[in-house]
Amino acid sequence: MNVLGFDTSTAVSAACVLRTDGEAFEVFPAPGRLTAPPGHARELMPALARCLKQAGVGFPDLDAIAVGVGPGAFTGLRIGVSTARALAHANATELLPVSSLAALAAGSGERLSLPLIDAKRGQVFAALYDGAQARWEPFAAAPEVLAARLRAAAVDPLALGDGSVRFREVLEAAGVRVASAESGTHVVRGLSVCRLAAAAAPAPPDTVLPDYLRPPDAKPR
Repeated sequence: MNVLGFDTSTAVSAACVLRTDGEAFEVFPAPGRLTAPPGHARELMPALARCLKQAGVGFPDLDAIAVGVGPGAFTGLRIGVSTARALAHANATELLPVSSLAALAAGSGERLSLPLIDAKRGQVFAALYDGAQARWEPFAAAPEVLAARLRAAAVDPLALGDGSVRFREVLEAAGVRVASAESGTHVVRGLSVCRLAAAAAPAPPDTVLPDYLRPPDAKPR
């Protein structure tokens, strides 16, 4: 199955084409980009085009499109999910929604992982994964609250993601292990989105929505 997968839950646009033969062609942003201003509006479509060109695959050759639906940054998720829906509609292609936290955990290389995405407002979006299984469903919390929950549960996972980068000092002071700053595990990889899509149920494009997990920062006047 030829799958185009991408994620925009953080400040970077990650993308990948996973071909039927198992070859992957990926745009994998550097971890240092996670703390830069987001640029999905100008970066996402070129990233997708680059993956498709390198894979020698066109949109008519795709069997499915997979997208990270969050939780994560409001604007980034809106751009990513709306792009996925438009592409699925235009090409009559299956659309497969994937948890961005699950995709982040899938790239950890650890049995017990704690994917953390910066939720702003002094919080992180978090979940606890034991392999591919979620032991804690996604939730939003301050890093101090998260650390207390970890201590109470007596678990020692590896924290990764831009949330762990932002709150490294708080987490490490509480005894939480955090992946090194240079680690690629902090990026939600398009390849992980593609691989997780194999177990995802196809959904009508109009029903795929961002998982904001909490109300957006912007409030209507």
